[in-house]
Amino acid sequence: MKVLVTGAKGFVGRNLCEALNNIASGKDRREKYQNILPLTVYEYDRDGTQEELSFYCSAADFVFNLAGINRPKDPSEFMEGNMGFGETLLSLLEHHGNKCPVMLSSSVQASLEGRYAGSPYSESKLAGEELLFDYEGRTGAKALVYRFPNLYGKWCRPRYNSAVATFCDAIANGREFQVNDPSVELELLYIDDLVTAMLDALVGDVRRCRYAGAECVPAEDGRYCYAPGAQKASLGEIVGLLESFRDAREMLAVPNLKDGSFSKKLYSTFLSYYEPGSFAYDLKPNVDARGSFTEFLRTPERGQVSVNVSKPGIAKGNHWHMSKWEKFLVVSGTASIKLRKVGEDTEGNPYPVDEYVVRGEDMRVVEMIPGYTHSITNLSDTDDLVTVMWANEPFDPDNPDTYYEEV
Repeated sequence: MKVLVTGAKGFVGRNLCEALNNIASGKDRREKYQNILPLTVYEYDRDGTQEELSFYCSAADFVFNLAGINRPKDPSEFMEGNMGFGETLLSLLEHHGNKCPVMLSSSVQASLEGRYAGSPYSESKLAGEELLFDYEGRTGAKALVYRFPNLYGKWCRPRYNSAVATFCDAIANGREFQVNDPSVELELLYIDDLVTAMLDALVGDVRRCRYAGAECVPAEDGRYCYAPGAQKASLGEIVGLLESFRDAREMLAVPNLKDGSFSKKLYSTFLSYYEPGSFAYDLKPNVDARGSFTEFLRTPERGQVSVNVSKPGIAKGNHWHMSKWEKFLVVSGTASIKLRKVGEDTEGNPYPVDEYVVRGEDMRVVEMIPGYTHSITNLSDTDDLVTVMWANEPFDPDNPDTYYEEV
């Protein structure tokens, strides 16, 4: 299959082209894309020539028209950029007798509802839609018109036409920003959800809808297409989350990563705005003569991850927990990990010790069980012992649930 992407250097175009090129090169080997191989991607942007565009229009099996104008010097350029290029593209396709499907990136602003009424940008987007629908009626080529809400994700340009991109860049890099009205609510669509929907359309899985004003209503016989996954959030909520992401390095926090959550998508976006040179941050090891203990990650619902370093011959632990439980993974060195059930058996004797000798190369997890006192000893006379320790809850100094008792 041969696919033409116009506006290939823009935010949506770049993300889509990278996804397409991953399929074409075999890096993305998912079964649902195998029927479009071999895949050739024609990338066209404003620096391309008319001759290149004409050739692409003669050869393409599918067109993603993502070209458009967002911030012109003169409002009159909206119509020229958002409709004029569409006229050129469709006339070239028609000239070559190419009736391949054409996807158009429009905007929810084309509804002309509410604050969108009378906007030159909105009117230019609506004109571009009608142009493609007329072309569909005249030629029989399939028209796939998507009205995008506010988009966000990696590679979106800050201080241009995306509040999320602007806030991400400012908060990640310590720049000033302003929120005029925190209560303003945005409908937001994550770029990966959009790219997935466009790739689905490429393989014939199109989701249709109609519009009730500016509201997308899924409908099998709808005139328009949509990408599922749009979510709503206020500017205040967005900024609050972003500030918590910034502070997460110091707090060792991990945000809500539930599949499909806005927090998970926004966190991925936020990380992409850190500038090179600021991708690393220091942890705070607790060091004493025995070695060190360093907290790495803390989550309220998925526990805490720490790294323990023990000097040669050192034993640590010798305590137990009522409810807390842990997993120990030795990654370097050799350890003796011992557990003993607290209390005595029916004959008044201490319960037997359960010992596990593990080495870094074993990649073997030993679980610390509630009600069992436990210890970990470095068996080496020369080398440090390094252990990754996971606990089911972050340490709470007000409720430590830790009780000393020799194994």
